[in-house]
Amino acid sequence: MPKDVILTPSGLEKLKAELDLLQGDKRKEVAQRIKEAREFGDITENSEYDDAKNEQAML
Repeated sequence: MPKDVILTPSGLEKLKAELDLLQGDKRKEVAQRIKEAREFGDITENSEYDDAKNEQAML
């Protein structure tokens, strides 16, 4: 049985703001990092590309 989560109105607004940030600006930032890392060439040994892809997966 799922547990009930009790939120205050201000807590809900804080969570909504964080979600908007993650879905908007943060996602665009990670996509830009992936694009820049791909421009370096070979992605098989590109740690910047791997880091950006991992961050994208976490989002």
